[in-house]
Amino acid sequence: MSDTQNQLDGAPIGSFVALGDSFTEGLGDETSEGELVGWADRLADRLAHHSPGPLHYANLAVRGRLIDEIIDEQIPRAVELAPDLVSLCAGGNDILRLGSSVDRITDRFEEAVTELSAAAGTVLVFTGFDPRGTPVLRHLRGKIATYTAHIHAIAERHGCPVVDLWSMASIQQPLAWSDDRLHLSSEGHRQVALRAAEVLGLAPERDTSAAGARRGPANRQAERLADLKWAKEHFLPWLGQHLMGKDTHATQEPKRPELLPL
Repeated sequence: MSDTQNQLDGAPIGSFVALGDSFTEGLGDETSEGELVGWADRLADRLAHHSPGPLHYANLAVRGRLIDEIIDEQIPRAVELAPDLVSLCAGGNDILRLGSSVDRITDRFEEAVTELSAAAGTVLVFTGFDPRGTPVLRHLRGKIATYTAHIHAIAERHGCPVVDLWSMASIQQPLAWSDDRLHLSSEGHRQVALRAAEVLGLAPERDTSAAGARRGPANRQAERLADLKWAKEHFLPWLGQHLMGKDTHATQEPKRPELLPL
């Protein structure tokens, strides 16, 4: 934390490139006009307030991307741009695939971090979410926990700050998730942006939101019915598309491909 704090104080972040999939693209955090925002845009706005000049920002994330695609499509561009800060969240879509190897995904993730570390000032990495409250996906909790442990180890080896999504209590609450329970809501993205800024050494903002409020007494029957409704309307259609290698919200281009002033 102190090293990152010193970097921000002594050499403010003037450029930021975000890499990844739908999480970093901002799915689930849309404006009334349908434009995606997301934690990365929110973090960029916060960084801009701490930059002596205009912050240059690019978001190369594309929903549905696997780690190999992120490495092939996004890493070379990020290396070319050589920003002060680059964020990397990758491997989540791979982890959800049947038969995927955590060891292989981890090896690829470290390859990406190694390449980015040689070009960028700081590489900010993210762990996986804890799926304990999500039907079906909770059965992958051990696999995701193993990947999260590997990411912490990689970050320690390469000196990367880590946003530990697994341990964030504020995104374990229903308000932090969109109706599909697969993507964060606007509140969830806001919470992640706050945490990322704090990890980078920015003074924490006072959080007066209700996202941290916990559920009332559980109504197990109502929860089961809600889980079944969610599985039918959201999870099963998503799973069918995911296993076929398709995305129901298919897009091929990043929303902010150039490193431009914010």
